[in-house]
Amino acid sequence: MVVAARPAGRAPLRRCYRFELLKLVSQWRLRLVFLACLVAPAVYAGVVSQQTSLPADALYGRWMNQSGWASSLAVLVFMGTLVLPLLTAVVAGDVFAVEDRLGTWRHLLVAVRSPRLIFLAKALAALTVILALLVALVASSIGGGLVSIGSHPLPGLDGHLMGSGELTRTVLLAWLSIVPPTLAFSAVGLLGSVALGRSPLGLLLPVVLALVLQGVALMPVPVALRVALPMSAFTGYRGLLTDPVQQGPLWAGIAVSLTWAALATWLAHRLFVRRDFTDLAYDGSGRRFLLAGLVPLVALVAVTTGVVAASTGATGSGIERPKLEAAHATSFSHLYVLQTDRLRRPAVTSDQLRATARCDKGGGRVADTGPGSDWRCVVSWTLPGSTATGTAIYQLDVAADGRYVADGDGPKEVNGFFQVRTPTGDAPNPLWQFDGSVDLLENTTPRIHQEGPR
Repeated sequence: MVVAARPAGRAPLRRCYRFELLKLVSQWRLRLVFLACLVAPAVYAGVVSQQTSLPADALYGRWMNQSGWASSLAVLVFMGTLVLPLLTAVVAGDVFAVEDRLGTWRHLLVAVRSPRLIFLAKALAALTVILALLVALVASSIGGGLVSIGSHPLPGLDGHLMGSGELTRTVLLAWLSIVPPTLAFSAVGLLGSVALGRSPLGLLLPVVLALVLQGVALMPVPVALRVALPMSAFTGYRGLLTDPVQQGPLWAGIAVSLTWAALATWLAHRLFVRRDFTDLAYDGSGRRFLLAGLVPLVALVAVTTGVVAASTGATGSGIERPKLEAAHATSFSHLYVLQTDRLRRPAVTSDQLRATARCDKGGGRVADTGPGSDWRCVVSWTLPGSTATGTAIYQLDVAADGRYVADGDGPKEVNGFFQVRTPTGDAPNPLWQFDGSVDLLENTTPRIHQEGPR
């Protein structure tokens, strides 16, 4: 009796996913990358925190020898600049292109019998590896800092002191907030790998995109456009370090990043299932990538910019004198309390100081708005039971993304020297130089600011 052969069915997704995952983790370069993610942040935290010269240009860099949590936050600064786009390029940017280099598409299609299933398995495998690399970075940066320095309190970007419990929650949420932009760059990597094949540009597309967006972010572009770019989500976690939380940039960045991830993944899937796999010489199509890949993403930027502008009412750079004065006065008040505690002076609260700041940009030569290193602020405060008003001068370097560095310019007893003499010895002066953050999407004047004659 002759039994008719039944046509082979599609392979199940679980088996395809496991096969693609094993192909990725078997690559020696990815194993080295994972080892670097697991070791490098801890080594960096341990070595730098013991140095006398700290990376003061990085957020929380100057605090790395005082709290282990600062090391993790300092590492987080570098993630969105180039590290995570590079990791997504190594994984997602090569997951499809490798089949073109090896010429194995026909064998894979015969085994799986579904281009859609192949795409889904490869995308899930790449996502798994990228998230594993991210978890390794989180564990290494936090563990290395806590082992080297310990879990000590740390001031937020508004100066309020955060204890271990708040720091644990905030740092973990900060790392979690960069997952959406990581997904966005991973999706762009998938798109480049599908559309450009063996071309090196396909592999490096997430890195190229990150460099282009960083260049745009350095320019004084409108705040709506800045928030509509996925790079902004890599800095949205700064809003978690203030009290109350600056939620606007954080949630806007997450929403924009998830939209980018969805659109880029859909475009990659659309190009992949329409590809002619019988062409053994296929090496990508620049024109097809331009029309079916980049043009929709550029259109997305235009749409999201309009949505952000309409929903928030944000105009200009988002950096305005009243907001900067309020943020600076708030940070000074909280840090003054910290300095008072270190000097063992009579206790005082930030509300009792009634601190106000008066800021000017360029000495009246330019409008008091926008980023720049020519901001000058004078803080005034009054101690309880005293009629005398204290003043302190600061030079501010305000970045286009809302972060500013306040450099104390006297008097020496308050903020003119990097150390203060305490009963137990010299200690860092929290008022000498500190970081702050301006909410670019905030429209209302915070309550601490009181407008007066200039």
